[in-house]
Amino acid sequence: MAEISANDPITFAVLKSAVESIVDDMAYTVMRTARSPIVRDVLDYSTTMCDAKGRILAQAKTVALHLGAVPDAMEALLARFQGDLHPGDVIIFNDPYDGGMHLPDIFMFKPIFHGDEHLGFSVVICHHCDVGGRVPGSNASDSTEIFQEGLRLPPLKLYDRGVRNDIVFQIIERNVRLPDLVIGDLEAQLATCALGERELLRIVDKYGAPTFNRFLADFLDYGERLTRNEIAKWPDGSYEFTDYIDGDGFDPAPIPIKVTITVKGDHLEVDFTGSSPQVKGAINSTLSFVKSATYLAIRCTLDSEVPNNSGMYRAIDIAAPKGCFLNPHFPAPVAARALTGYRVVDTVLGALAKIVPTRVAAAGEGGNSVVCLGGYDKDTRQPFVMVDMINGALGARATKDGIDAITNPSQNMSNMPVELMESTYPIRIEEYSLRTDSCGAGRQRGGLGVVRQYRLLAEDAVLQLRADRYEHRPYGLFGGNPAAPSRNLLSLNGGAFELLDSKVTRNVAKGDVIRHEQAGGGGYGDPLQRPLEQVLEDALDGKITPAFAREHYRVVIEDGRIDEKATAELRNLQPEMV
Repeated sequence: MAEISANDPITFAVLKSAVESIVDDMAYTVMRTARSPIVRDVLDYSTTMCDAKGRILAQAKTVALHLGAVPDAMEALLARFQGDLHPGDVIIFNDPYDGGMHLPDIFMFKPIFHGDEHLGFSVVICHHCDVGGRVPGSNASDSTEIFQEGLRLPPLKLYDRGVRNDIVFQIIERNVRLPDLVIGDLEAQLATCALGERELLRIVDKYGAPTFNRFLADFLDYGERLTRNEIAKWPDGSYEFTDYIDGDGFDPAPIPIKVTITVKGDHLEVDFTGSSPQVKGAINSTLSFVKSATYLAIRCTLDSEVPNNSGMYRAIDIAAPKGCFLNPHFPAPVAARALTGYRVVDTVLGALAKIVPTRVAAAGEGGNSVVCLGGYDKDTRQPFVMVDMINGALGARATKDGIDAITNPSQNMSNMPVELMESTYPIRIEEYSLRTDSCGAGRQRGGLGVVRQYRLLAEDAVLQLRADRYEHRPYGLFGGNPAAPSRNLLSLNGGAFELLDSKVTRNVAKGDVIRHEQAGGGGYGDPLQRPLEQVLEDALDGKITPAFAREHYRVVIEDGRIDEKATAELRNLQPEMV
């Protein structure tokens, strides 16, 4: 039997790679077996492996924002089932006030036993297309309490010692609009948890439980050690940053997120004191999700060799006052909490840019915008729920431009293909394009956002829009300009487009056209330092217009060429004269 110790780096590396491979295999299994487009195609799910104490060992390359919340979820599970976990058990829950995030995200845990010894858990989180509540998709921004948002499940056994709990399945089936898809995705989670269990036990059978348990402890210590080594290189001090959400759907007043990051040797303290009190709308976020967003932002600035495990979290303390919208009192609504998570990431990265400026990009589009249409087919009276998550752009980096039309790093998700949408839902996609001039100008420019335009073909539907970065545009860094803001537009019955608020729930009818213009990414560095040939190349590629080049770069482009004389004259003018 192999032995592992501090002097056996080869066995350590083999086991590390094996565990990381298992969670990626789990992720592929979800994708291949899920029923709903939001899981199967958009990839709104996560897989991970935990030890018996609920500490994360490895995370798949899935939705990064999910996984930092798992330790709090595990804490709730272990408190409820202490001494009552057995081989063949499967536990599910989704309650945000019991360690969850928002109700559509259903957690599933399968305890893994080697003989009588409890080794850990395989874990799968899927965003389900509907969990009941007042609107299709269960994800409205304008709910006012969690009771409106859908079915709440505390930690409970879906399987008990291998015996299926049909009552739980029936409760779920009776409370959701699309039971076939929801139950199908639950079955995908079950299959994935079983695969994780099987593959982990293969490793333990090969190396033995004592060796594997020693590896688990060493692996977490390794994650902590590498994290502390990185933080120790940062200058001590306190660094502040404030970003904003453009209202909660009821009150248009900006909602501040303030963070103070204190570096003390090899330790970080992250404090959100000064952030907005909890709000009426559903952009409140439980603390577990705020922790997840914070861990993610910090992880983005660390060396790529730092493993994504709970060892990293030991070097970071996170606090948010109870009663603020980042740690609300029950029963505050939290369905749209993803938007808040994206902005927490932006805020923490804004503070980190003052500590490690070359490791932080300017703000991206602000997280995906959500367009949800739900209703009933007029012929079959069967319900439909379309949840489209529109990915945007990355902000510019210290040495490279931002990337156009790509998933936000917080998400790591995909777009929904046009062909799939039109064959599945009663809609027609009339435009899907890059949004010219949406980038923030800079020495490195931000990425371009996208435009999606939908025509409703059903007789009627409930429309939900969740967007942001209307008033508070994606910020630039170190002299870079902010990106263009996002916009929601609606054409009713063939009329002209009218501008909507960023967060909307309303009825629409056949022939109505919904258009979303996603924000771009912020710029990095002084725009006047951008090489003129790169400005021209962007114009020739259609990414910016000559008018944009003139306004933001003071470059005059005529007939596909730079007018060098006019450009020199323009650049000699004072900025207020341009």
